[in-house]
Order: sequence, then C-alpha cells, then structure tokens
Amino acid sequence: MTIPEIQKKIEEGLPGCKVEILDPYRDGVHIKAVVTYSGFAGKGLIEQHRLVYATLKDELKEEIHALALETRSE
Repeated sequence: MTIPEIQKKIEEGLPGCKVEILDPYRDGVHIKAVVTYSGFAGKGLIEQHRLVYATLKDELKEEIHALALETRSE
C-alpha cells in the first residue's frame, strides 16, 4: 500500500479530516500519520487512535507493518 493510498483511506473514513503522512525511515513500512479531525473533540487519545485504526482495519492486518499516530482535534 502506498502512502497516498493510506492518506486517501483515512480521509475517506474520517470525512473532513486533514492528514499528513510521514515516512521517517524512508522505507515505506514504518509510517506516521498526523490526523487533524473535528470529530476528535471531546474524545480521549485512545478513542481517537481507534477511529483512525478503524479506517485501516484490513490494511493493518497485512499491508502496513508499523503505524505511529499523532491525532489532534480542530
């Protein structure tokens, strides 16, 4: 799965969010997603991360090796 595909999947799952995907090791396997979403308001960090992980449920099983998250509310 490519970085643009990961970004698109998160954006489709959390409409209106802003997503920045980083590849700090430049290996395409260890990815960091910075997600800003108004739907995170009032939710704890774990719940925010669960919302993002839910958008990539199938991909996390096989295609994405490691995903670090930074979530922010708008």
